[in-house]
Amino acid sequence: MSSDPLEPEITAITTLSSADAKWVELQRIDWKDQTGKPRIWEVAARKTRGSSGIDAVAIAPILVHPSRPTSTLVVLQYRPPVAAVCVEFPAGLIDKLETPEDAAIRELREETGYEGKVISISPTIVSDPGMTTANMQLVVMEVNLKEGDPEPKQQLDDGEYIERVVIPLDDLHDRLVEYSKNGYAVDARLHHWAAGIEFARNRKW
Repeated sequence: MSSDPLEPEITAITTLSSADAKWVELQRIDWKDQTGKPRIWEVAARKTRGSSGIDAVAIAPILVHPSRPTSTLVVLQYRPPVAAVCVEFPAGLIDKLETPEDAAIRELREETGYEGKVISISPTIVSDPGMTTANMQLVVMEVNLKEGDPEPKQQLDDGEYIERVVIPLDDLHDRLVEYSKNGYAVDARLHHWAAGIEFARNRKW
């Protein structure tokens, strides 16, 4: 008999050297500014970047149903760096021999159970460039559903606890604001995407 999952809890925070870290390392960048003055920058870099030169993908799923509003799918998962449950796009690192398109198809299937087709891929974009070398591509995928389709089964790795939430596109911005007011951390990429949709719907220029 399975028990209910426990609430995530931070039990310790310690300083970690780059040599002991599995996923990231700290780097020092020596550079010269526009006046030629030598300067130093500290940066966090992933150790996992493959031959594609791209770290990760985030997936914007568009769920098309014959009798329901066109929607998107977000995921909720606890993120220790911010000590909160985050509202995010499905996303993940690109495996060494994968293309971004292949990674997006795999990650959407694993995290949500849904299968879809890629309809667009962004250029390589950076995340928090003042702090990290991390980059990614945003992949928009179309998921066509039928009446009576059961909710697909997730294919989560051990230690992954991911909740799926389907939200009509017209409601997305307001729902993210509501999540923020209720103690969730909303991922910047998702919020910016939703804000762009909301601006396009309501712009007066």
